[in-house]
Amino acid sequence: MYDLLIVGAGPIGMTCAIEAQKAGLNYMVIEKGVLVNSLYNFPTNMTFFSTSKKLEIGGIPFISHNEKPTRREALEYFRRVNEDWKLNINFYEKVLNINKLDDKNFQVNTSKTTYQSKSIIVVTGFYDLPKTLDVPGGNLPKVKHYYDDWHPYIGQKVVVVGAANSACDVALELYHKGANVTMVVRKDTISSRVKYWIKPNIENRIKEGSIPAFFNSNITEINKGEITIQTPEKSVKIKNDFVLAMTGYLPDYHFFEKIGIQFQDDEYQTPIHDEATLETNIPNLYIAGVINAGKYTSKYFIENTREHAAMILKDILEKKSL
Repeated sequence: MYDLLIVGAGPIGMTCAIEAQKAGLNYMVIEKGVLVNSLYNFPTNMTFFSTSKKLEIGGIPFISHNEKPTRREALEYFRRVNEDWKLNINFYEKVLNINKLDDKNFQVNTSKTTYQSKSIIVVTGFYDLPKTLDVPGGNLPKVKHYYDDWHPYIGQKVVVVGAANSACDVALELYHKGANVTMVVRKDTISSRVKYWIKPNIENRIKEGSIPAFFNSNITEINKGEITIQTPEKSVKIKNDFVLAMTGYLPDYHFFEKIGIQFQDDEYQTPIHDEATLETNIPNLYIAGVINAGKYTSKYFIENTREHAAMILKDILEKKSL
């Protein structure tokens, strides 16, 4: 029997574990992959938008070579945090279901065993479920929803779908590494949320024709050697080797529904939770991190969700003292 079981060992899950450890609680973190699994799956050469100071957790300084750290530096930092705090984390273990046994206890079934816990924090992020292209050929092997490295795309005809940070970063890197890049953008412009040092770069490449872009357009069909794009004027076919759909990701709503978390009737399908304690409609089951915003995935990130851990632990400890 644990006082607290935390689902997910990302930066906020680690922060929850640190707060639980400071409070003397008997806790365990269950992680289906590796430490900070989402960060590990980010592009190899990614640079964070946040400064290293704003990514710090557990009172451990984050020193990077530049003001904005790289993925590699972040992985080393969070490894060091885990090592310094000696956090209780089980890796490569997936939580399959969470059931309420009674008013005070949960049963947690995983791919390896079964646990019981008095409180649960779900902090699973949203990077595991991409928004797929619901078109003929959308499931072909040439269609990728994750980007890791530029090398496989040298000399290839690549279509990048999207206009937010990820799409612009990928399009620029592939262009500079020798790929033939085209962008397909659903709206009429590059997103206003694109990093300030990236936005003029991508817009200039589009303006000069180095990176052709179809705005107000959508892919309607994907075949082995070409794709079809519906533009405002007509349907266009272009030769193509790869489609990189940088169209965003979603929280695991299937898992939320399975364990009984309810949602608001709003455009973002926001999980119901108390704004002060982050407790869901299920007593003693909390959510933390970016999933608190539902489909509004750009609302929260590491630097503005670090406080979630303290908010939740405060409520858990107050209940424990009653």
